[in-house]
Amino acid sequence: MTKYREILRLSSLGLSQQNIATSCGVSKKTVNRVLKRANELNIHWSLGPNDTDAVLASRLFPPSHREVPARPMPNFELIRKELMHNGVSKKLLWMEYVEDCKKCSQKPLMYSQFCYHIQQDEQKRRASMHIKRNSAEQIEVDWAGDTATFINPETGKPVKAYVFVGVLSYSKYAYAEAFLDMKQKSWINAHVHMYEFFGGVSKILIPDNCKTAVVRSGNWNEQCINRSYQEMAEHYGTAIIPARVMAPKDKPNAEGAVGNISTWIIAALRKEQFFSLHELNKAIRQRLILFNQRPFQKREGSRESIFLGEEKPYLAPLPATRFELCEWKLATVQFNYHISIEGMLYSVPYEYIKKKVSARVTDRLIEIFSNHERIASHMRLYGPAGQYSTVAEHMPKNHQEYLQWNGECFRSWASRIGVNTHIVVSKILSSNKIEQQGYRSCMGLLQLANKHSAELLEAACQKALTFSSSPSYKNIKNILVTRKNELLPNEKAVKACIPHGITRGADYYRR
Repeated sequence: MTKYREILRLSSLGLSQQNIATSCGVSKKTVNRVLKRANELNIHWSLGPNDTDAVLASRLFPPSHREVPARPMPNFELIRKELMHNGVSKKLLWMEYVEDCKKCSQKPLMYSQFCYHIQQDEQKRRASMHIKRNSAEQIEVDWAGDTATFINPETGKPVKAYVFVGVLSYSKYAYAEAFLDMKQKSWINAHVHMYEFFGGVSKILIPDNCKTAVVRSGNWNEQCINRSYQEMAEHYGTAIIPARVMAPKDKPNAEGAVGNISTWIIAALRKEQFFSLHELNKAIRQRLILFNQRPFQKREGSRESIFLGEEKPYLAPLPATRFELCEWKLATVQFNYHISIEGMLYSVPYEYIKKKVSARVTDRLIEIFSNHERIASHMRLYGPAGQYSTVAEHMPKNHQEYLQWNGECFRSWASRIGVNTHIVVSKILSSNKIEQQGYRSCMGLLQLANKHSAELLEAACQKALTFSSSPSYKNIKNILVTRKNELLPNEKAVKACIPHGITRGADYYRR
């Protein structure tokens, strides 16, 4: 704005119009026009404190009240959303705006004015507020846009490495590490290494809106944190507050550090060759130390000095144990009461057959949950696929009994009934090429004791041994059905009353 007060003041001191123009940074013509208009309105120095340049401008050169036909303004909110679509330009939106004005018989803005008003609206939206950060309050994390590379020694081809960046908001102290991918495991490990590098934990963690941090982000007010990421935050005692979608100012320090690290670390290493990820990260760590020690341009000290002196003492201590990365998987319990995790099978209680369960998978442990309640736990299996980890208590009772079947178990069971039963069971087990083939016959034989009695079964086995040296389960069952009366306690008396038949027995003729 023209310095009207200064022009009038210098004129009262007797300065020439040329000197006044030079002092006020205006043309001589402007000085002449202002002084002439002031004389016409009888405005002279000195002026009151309320007679500002704006007030003098309205008195000396009041605006004309010529009515200009109003032109409709575009819908800035709609234009802002439309410009986010691929291929949509201001020129296209202006042509659509002109067509809408013609339909309403209104005179539209010219294209230059259309763009000018859009620019003015955008500048209002760019208003930013400085928020003072407290020491040890928050850490901002992100992946760097530029990638580093190392040479695969086997193929000789370059391999991309993605650089993770973490920054303490107060001191701007930074951490950087390269990974082969940006998946969940790398994301979690990066945080674990970052906390160990800082030697403590901040109250708040601000990540980007990536899938490894946020499960859904359609509505900023209803964001859901990734389950593994949330467990990590609970382990370290910090709160996760994700940045909004397309809102880089929610984590400005991370965005700024990404640019600086891309320049001072990634770009600085472009001429060096590395043959492993370990070598690359070793070089990044050396550059990172120098980066944190570099003095600030507009602030006293460096990132490292402020971190060590003003921030590190206030960080929360690290937990006693390092966080163990876990993954959550959804599985259906099969009819064999096992679930499959990466080719291995782990048992759950048989009551959960065909139900959906959640499995928490770590490097050493598999935990299975139903409705947030742990129902099973197994040591993780490694090696060839198809291995089983089975807990006997998870099996139905009859399956548990079958699991206990073995030759010694059957012999011990038979010996408690009687000597003859023990002999028959031993004969059945030894009559097969594989002992396990006789388990069902032995089980059926021993169950006959429950149906009849242990005494009758022992007597039937004794009777069968007189007929054959290797009686079968079927022989003994038939004896119990057809000759039950002959197996009563007075068996000898009954035998004496029999007038015919072979009475000497098979053992006599065998000799």
